[in-house]
Amino acid sequence: MKRVAVTGVGVVAPCGIGKEVFWNNIKQGKSFVSPINRFDASRYPSRIAGQIKDLNSYSNFSPRLLRKIDDFSHMSLIAADLALKDANLDLSKEDPLRVGIFMGNALGGWLYAETELRDLYIEGRDGVSPYLASAWFPAAPQGQISIYYGIKGYSKTVVADRASSLMAIDYATNIIKKGKVDIALAGGTEAPITPYALLCCSTYGSLSTRNEHPQCAYRPFDKSRDGFVIGEGAGILILEDIEHARKRGAYIYALITGLGVTSDGFDRIEPDPNGTGLIRAIRLALSEAGYPPCDIDYICADGAATRWGDVSETKAIKKVFSECSQIPPVSAPKSMFGNLLGASGSVDLIITLLAMENALIPPTINLRVSDPECDLDYVPHKSRSKEVKRALVISRGRGGINAVLAVERVDRG
Repeated sequence: MKRVAVTGVGVVAPCGIGKEVFWNNIKQGKSFVSPINRFDASRYPSRIAGQIKDLNSYSNFSPRLLRKIDDFSHMSLIAADLALKDANLDLSKEDPLRVGIFMGNALGGWLYAETELRDLYIEGRDGVSPYLASAWFPAAPQGQISIYYGIKGYSKTVVADRASSLMAIDYATNIIKKGKVDIALAGGTEAPITPYALLCCSTYGSLSTRNEHPQCAYRPFDKSRDGFVIGEGAGILILEDIEHARKRGAYIYALITGLGVTSDGFDRIEPDPNGTGLIRAIRLALSEAGYPPCDIDYICADGAATRWGDVSETKAIKKVFSECSQIPPVSAPKSMFGNLLGASGSVDLIITLLAMENALIPPTINLRVSDPECDLDYVPHKSRSKEVKRALVISRGRGGINAVLAVERVDRG
């Protein structure tokens, strides 16, 4: 069976564009949540978000292209460019039929859609851009990356709420293992800070309304939590058949070793409060990876900051790791910049890889008084030095979707 290596990462997030700036801010435990200022959000219950400032200043893409695409495609193009450069990968030297793209998102491109649909009702059909049809739909980022780089191999877009990008990474991993492609660009992108998209997110009933104190609003596992904060961004990783990576002398961050996906079948929004489905997903990931629970050094949590989300995640972790002398540290770094919805899993995976590389676990911020039912080591407030050889990343979507990915650092002795 082929093994799949991560050889490059590209991240576009509220706390930084590019891994160096991003990681520097993550390890310092800063908050990058702020009031929404792009439109009048005064009538929304949640009026705060993790926002990217001046996206265009980081882009080398032509104004003509940018007029045709939504921000979620723009962010994915920047993340793809960063990931390819990080991997030192020149796609012009690769067989385009042996390269694939696997992207996840939850909402699609609503800024473009809202703008053009408004013009439709004001000006009629002649006021609508012909690019609307291709700009908003969830597979647009996959298509734009394919066109820009001439990628022609097996590709896929996954829509599974907040679990989307981890599931896209799993899809890419399996396609590489089957020998259908040698290289995959895999991850997710999301741009939910628009009037209609924010309205859709508000129907979750799971967003924080601590609008007067945005930097303290997202507080997973805290007794006074009142929901998560949305954020925008993209995370893309370069995945390769390890032999292909070694042949070209690529730097290898880690191996993707296992993934478990389950559904709770409990409620249209809330997870199973006992974490039964998540327990099974964690065990499936560990089984595929081939290691016992006690070999895990770190868990990057979903960190929903809702009662049932936090409690069920805690219960699931405690159940799986109950026989270990010590449950590994668990943290929710997204508390610093918001939940990136369909992109959250891929960005969490990038954080986990950088934690491995730097022997430093990022913190959960805003954890002041733990919920009595949330009694794990959540690495509160400050980063912690620790060697991380093996780790898990957890993403969970509405309706009880559970995705858990196992990753292992490669020794370079």
